[in-house]
Amino acid sequence: MEFTWLKKGGKRECLLFFAGWGMDPAPFLDIPLIESDLCMVDDYRQLAVVDLKPFAGYERLHLIGWSMGVWVAAHLLTEQRHCFASLTAIGGTLRPIDGKQGIPPENYQAMLADFGEDILQGFYENMFDEKPQLERFLAHRPQRSLEQLAEEMEAFQEAYERFGPGADIYTRKIITSRDRIFSGRNQMRAWGKGNGVVRQWPHFPFYGLDGWQDILPG
Repeated sequence: MEFTWLKKGGKRECLLFFAGWGMDPAPFLDIPLIESDLCMVDDYRQLAVVDLKPFAGYERLHLIGWSMGVWVAAHLLTEQRHCFASLTAIGGTLRPIDGKQGIPPENYQAMLADFGEDILQGFYENMFDEKPQLERFLAHRPQRSLEQLAEEMEAFQEAYERFGPGADIYTRKIITSRDRIFSGRNQMRAWGKGNGVVRQWPHFPFYGLDGWQDILPG
């Protein structure tokens, strides 16, 4: 796993952001953030214990898990959930490879079996429903090799099969109803009726927001 400070300016609050599969900091660098610092976690080829000591000086620490990061954060931080002022899941579930509550296993396996640049491009396109946002992402796409991304997909699948569904540590669940990666229906089914906040957002919602504050509780 990689930990990268996207913003570190001595603010009183900090966001710890677990990104989705295939990401690195590049697509997130210009998303507005005013009142907080931000540390991003990505690359789940090898999961590791999360040391929260670097965040001990903050008055409030917030967790955001997105996409596959929802499961990773839940799996790794179950015993440390009390350290966070809020814990938000967005566009993902605790059963990420699942026919009714995540990405159908046959879809996941087909993507892994035939993985290449065409598959990756299709995945990027499915993260968005507006062309300008897709173009913005492609101009700042993650700088990771196809080999690394295939390894991460395989490692994530193995970790989920080994450890099973994540614990529900989240105090806020945002369902991205226009999602073509984790379908809105599966997200709703995963969290249960009335347990999520529905937003008409695509899988990658960040470019349609005013900033990170739109994800945090009001």
